[in-house]
Amino acid sequence: MITFFLFLTIMHHGESVSTVPVSKPHGLESSSTGGLLQDNGVRAAYWPSFTGYPASSIDTSYFSHVYYAFVLPSPTTYELDITSYDVDKLLEFTNATGGWNPPAKTVLSIGGGGGGSLPETFSQMASQEYSRASFINSTIKVARDYEFDGIDLDWELPSNESDMSNLGLLFREWREALEYEANETVRPRLILTSAIYYASIISFDGPPRSYPIQAISQYVDWISPMCFGYHGNWENFTGSHSALYDPSTNLSTDFGIGSWIRAGVPPEKIVMGLAAYGPTWSLQNPNANTIGAATTGTGPGGGILVYSQVIDFNQANNATVVFDNISISYYSYSGDSWISYDDVGSIESKVHYARARTLAGYFFWALGQDSDWVISSAASQA
Repeated sequence: MITFFLFLTIMHHGESVSTVPVSKPHGLESSSTGGLLQDNGVRAAYWPSFTGYPASSIDTSYFSHVYYAFVLPSPTTYELDITSYDVDKLLEFTNATGGWNPPAKTVLSIGGGGGGSLPETFSQMASQEYSRASFINSTIKVARDYEFDGIDLDWELPSNESDMSNLGLLFREWREALEYEANETVRPRLILTSAIYYASIISFDGPPRSYPIQAISQYVDWISPMCFGYHGNWENFTGSHSALYDPSTNLSTDFGIGSWIRAGVPPEKIVMGLAAYGPTWSLQNPNANTIGAATTGTGPGGGILVYSQVIDFNQANNATVVFDNISISYYSYSGDSWISYDDVGSIESKVHYARARTLAGYFFWALGQDSDWVISSAASQA
């Protein structure tokens, strides 16, 4: 997921957040999701199973929901392809949850930003009723086998209007299957969430295409816009990769969240993404070091540093740290190295923004990237 947009959810500690019960689909029986929205909102984070960060090290005092990232569908059967490696990591995750205090809801995330053939696999899976059913039934079985509380779809990104239309069908049939399974087994219904583009219309890499707003509003418990990755070292200038505001372009969290609400998604079904990493650049001229400065390529870390590495870099290199009060983000520079990232001040501002817009919460990409839980704590207490 770090390849494009990243996410996590946070709300204020000790204050109540206005939340609205998830609306049940027309004609479906309601069933409990086990308190999916708590009084202080959704405070979520993704656990990347492939980084080596132990699931047992997660401090759930900062999180209400933890996402397991990721499992993948088979490109031929469309069932989840659970390899022996996946079994080991899923068992590590499941076994770790017993030691979490307080407990957190767990969500199985499917997909990710790995690219390759995955977008085409999702497209083919969603295009036929039989393949959607094969996929849906497999997700429910794996989620139950490993004791998850929910399922998350991370399809990056539907490539055309046909994909978007089929995504709406997938959400409807998935929710119906979850309701049916819960009623048959007399168990709490599995939560259904989806990580999506920061805005309601995707306007790059192909023709503009709109997400299926009605299906999202009716069948998905919440969506998680990936509010980061607006700029990176694919560009030849520096930029705020997670700008809350940008008066010059639509590449900002305020624009993205506003687009979802204007399209008709209730704000209480939106969980805003936060990033615990930042892109790096090499400056063309070390003396030209503001946002928009010319660059010649990637900077430290091969173009990406996680938050803990940013802090270490700043200290080791006596970097100049700047808070940009227009974008509500930080950047630092030392010599020709330039980094865009979020720190305590910008994270707190973004959580305040989420509360002011009565969003459901926030999520972080990703666990294991923080430094002694500094920004996780800031978000949780904001």
